Amino acid sequence: MKNTLNILITGTGGPTPRSFARSLKELSKYKNYRLFGTDIHKYAVGLYQHHIFEKSFITPRSTQEGYWEAMEKIIQENDIHMAVILPETEVRTWSQKQSEGNLPCKALIPDIKAVDNMIDKSVLTKALAPHGLVPNSVDIDPAEENLEEKIKEKLTYPFWVRSATGSSGLGSFKVQTFADLIKWVSINQGVTNFIASDFLSGRNLACKFLYHNGKLLRSAVGERVNYIMSKVSPSGITGNTSYGRLLNDEKVFETSLKAIEIMFEQTGAERHGFFTVDLKEDANGKPFVTEINVRHVAFTSAFALGGANFCEDTIRLLDEDETFDREFKLYEFEKDLIFLRDVDALPIIMKETDLI
Repeated sequence: MKNTLNILITGTGGPTPRSFARSLKELSKYKNYRLFGTDIHKYAVGLYQHHIFEKSFITPRSTQEGYWEAMEKIIQENDIHMAVILPETEVRTWSQKQSEGNLPCKALIPDIKAVDNMIDKSVLTKALAPHGLVPNSVDIDPAEENLEEKIKEKLTYPFWVRSATGSSGLGSFKVQTFADLIKWVSINQGVTNFIASDFLSGRNLACKFLYHNGKLLRSAVGERVNYIMSKVSPSGITGNTSYGRLLNDEKVFETSLKAIEIMFEQTGAERHGFFTVDLKEDANGKPFVTEINVRHVAFTSAFALGGANFCEDTIRLLDEDETFDREFKLYEFEKDLIFLRDVDALPIIMKETDLI
């Protein structure tokens, strides 16, 4: 087994890939790591963080011609042992190639059936609705006749509207009146499909799942309380948590596990990959699933600081580490543990009671 691993991390202009990289470089002692980064445009800050990445490369978008030629050249010329694919669109591209049986290097990539059915919130909601795991919801087609009547059949004001695909709070808005909805849709011309749901006033939660070759190995629960640059978004949600909690909450874990297992069962997808289930509680504290990400998310390094280093776990599995404990572990944290984050900085872990 090699003492130094050459690891390719994609999408380094985003906070999630840099969070993953820091979790390895600064918080993992498993091996020595030489990290290589890619992004699709020259202004991606990670491309120039030479203290983290040995080399960085510009590639075509994963949906463009020439993408695989560029990636295979990078992998071959830099003796890449494994790749960590983090932008969701790129995960799908790798998942599709994996289904054809020819990935260019090791990577923990979900089954294409899981990807296609989990990242579409409309598909996810329809699958989980009969099990009472999602809030009341309705698909929004702005051009549909009698749209207001259709919404009123299932929802009351205020309700929550967001993009049916994508993450980072895309298209999110608390709708107070039908006129608000029409204005919001007209502003967000880049969003083609919306989904409206009951407005849930409780905690904003996340449950992490690490599956490998059909088996669940690791999980952990956290709470998003506040968001970085929340003032720039009408919803207050930007997708990047500035203040959150690391939780020991079996109810949230059990709800999330039930949801993701239903998706595996219904799609016939292999239980393999890293997933983040997002949930929101109602006023009575009941958690409902709002989306499933088929990748790590930006505060993965906060979990690593708290003792749940999913990034290292991922690498050890890809490295076929024989000492890795393959018994399931629901990570437990010290009580009262919170994290504080900002752009381009390693999070701070501390006791909530120590806040000034």
